[in-house]
Amino acid sequence: MPRIDRAVADVAASPEEVYAAFVDAEALAAWLPPEGMTGELSDAELRAGGGFTLALRYDEAPEGGAKTTEDTDLSRVTVDELVEGERVVWGVVFESDDPDNAGRMTMTWTFTAQGAGTRVAIDATDVPPGIDAEAHQQGLDASLAHLAAWLEAQVS
Repeated sequence: MPRIDRAVADVAASPEEVYAAFVDAEALAAWLPPEGMTGELSDAELRAGGGFTLALRYDEAPEGGAKTTEDTDLSRVTVDELVEGERVVWGVVFESDDPDNAGRMTMTWTFTAQGAGTRVAIDATDVPPGIDAEAHQQGLDASLAHLAAWLEAQVS
């Protein structure tokens, strides 16, 4: 059975406002990097069939190094699907010499109206076995917390 990692958060923004944070490169670069990392987005074509390159740099290199270099995870992301106000689907491939980090992970972000806000859920499927489950969960949770904070700052 393929591994699925999941995280969910409620944010104080409409589904359309959440979706907008996924199709704006500057916004995405601001909120996506998890705690303890900085991110740089390049080659961004945030449309279905497009994609981007994401370099995530650790503030402190992890023991044993990151996936691509000592302190960096580099991934190529394909935008598989965009449904305005409802869903964003990415295919993520890490640049790594380690076969345990190889393969294509699918990240499906769904947005469901919830009272005055939105429930944002992320399902990461086909997660490569080299990605530590606990660290990945922390990263997903942190990205959702950053998204919520970024959206709150935009709405205020």
